[in-house]
Amino acid sequence: MTRAEAQGMAAGLLVCERDLLRRAWTKAERRVVLNGMFGRMLIAIEPLLCFVVFGALTAGLIFFPLPSAKLSQHDSAVVLAPVFGLAAFAFLAYAVIVMIPPVRALRHTFRPIYIVDGYIRYRKPDRSTEADSNGYVAVLNEERRTIAEWPSLGSARLTEAVRPAMIEFSFYGGIHRIDGHSTGAVPESLPAVGVGNNVPRL
Repeated sequence: MTRAEAQGMAAGLLVCERDLLRRAWTKAERRVVLNGMFGRMLIAIEPLLCFVVFGALTAGLIFFPLPSAKLSQHDSAVVLAPVFGLAAFAFLAYAVIVMIPPVRALRHTFRPIYIVDGYIRYRKPDRSTEADSNGYVAVLNEERRTIAEWPSLGSARLTEAVRPAMIEFSFYGGIHRIDGHSTGAVPESLPAVGVGNNVPRL
């Protein structure tokens, strides 16, 4: 999916959104997002296991403190338990952060994909453009009113252009198809445990 939701969603555009043609995500499209989520789950397994290990160590030090030559039972619980507890929390936080984007993407597959017989607009980067973006791409309706715009990824700098097109898009995922051709925002296929981001071809 693209890295960001549509920019510049003014309140007036929400009225325009209600008038757009829409369709549901197909099973194949949702399966691609699910496969990406399964890949992220494989990445999240390691920090989750570390969370369990450090959590168990923390609980053990608190409830079953073992005195040593250097530390008393009280010291082992008070000094070492917080250290292992913080480590457990850090691993849990990392696992959650890894899973937030794919879960969010899956949730958005239950929102519609919009279809517009209008125009696609490219514009060059401006002062607010991020370093890895080569400009912006927008969907315009038949009246050339902007419906949504996204930052574009690529090595070639975009130039100002507007052309008619049949466009399928979602506000979260960006432009899925232009004149029936996939942009790569949602790949045609992905391995069952696919890992990694896909760069749209706009």
